[in-house]
Amino acid sequence: MKQKKIYTFNTISEFHRISGLPKPEHPLVSLVDYGLVDYQIDETEIGWLQHFYSIGLKRNIQCKFRYGQSQYDFDEGLLSFVAPGQLVHLSLDKPTVRPTGWLLLIHPDFIWNTPLAKSIKRYDFFGYAVNEALFLSEKEESVVVDIFQHIQREYASNIDKFSQNIIIAQIELLLNYSERYYQRQFITRKKANHQLLDKLEAILDDYFDNGNLINLGLPTAKYIAGLLTISPNYLGSLLKSLTGQTTQQHIHNKLIEKAKERLSTTHLSISEIAYELGFEHPQSFSKLFRNKTNQSPLEFRAKFN
Repeated sequence: MKQKKIYTFNTISEFHRISGLPKPEHPLVSLVDYGLVDYQIDETEIGWLQHFYSIGLKRNIQCKFRYGQSQYDFDEGLLSFVAPGQLVHLSLDKPTVRPTGWLLLIHPDFIWNTPLAKSIKRYDFFGYAVNEALFLSEKEESVVVDIFQHIQREYASNIDKFSQNIIIAQIELLLNYSERYYQRQFITRKKANHQLLDKLEAILDDYFDNGNLINLGLPTAKYIAGLLTISPNYLGSLLKSLTGQTTQQHIHNKLIEKAKERLSTTHLSISEIAYELGFEHPQSFSKLFRNKTNQSPLEFRAKFN
């Protein structure tokens, strides 16, 4: 089987070149009109690795993007985010309709040694898979495009000592709006999201009831997200939005539920219950139980005797 070719882009200029575009006006930040992109690629299946941030607002994209086993067809306008070092798999088809939209490229060197260099890492959506992209209303899309074009006008004009700060402020504004819109998307997709929570509960119940805790320990966010075919970051954001808890907190709460069940319905010792729940040391179990319930396992059990 022929190995899929992986294209690596270290600079924005390299991306412009393979996209059939002229050299970027600024080496570290560029707004690309996606309708002008003409990939100079013969393959139909490729891997894509870039060392800069990209924020894409695209329409009529007749190719398939895949992260792991998840796949998404771009048939509506949506906003997607890719961080440096993320590998994306692309299946390129000959388009019947010309794609449109914008692609904002930001090299890490542009934001180096600024507050944004650290704060950009808190935006979980850079870790979302493409099939978890952000759908925009017409009004929201207009806001995003205005910010894109403001950034372009700024780097295309005469650069002075204020230029970088103004562009960074616009990038921060874009990220904050994106975070707001994602929260709106979580709210408007309540039914689908609660179905996802039901699946999460079923996965945890199955994991806890089949003795996996003894052999494998607590499930990780990555393991659970994989079974749900979503990214760990998206799972964390969704849980935070719907329950106010992180994935780890959700797993720990399920563990405490199981511990309470064993403490109240069996005569097993604390050490035996701790072992059943995957703890090597009973003290670690007792510490977690106290942190979650403000009482020790023995104090909880005493209520049932």
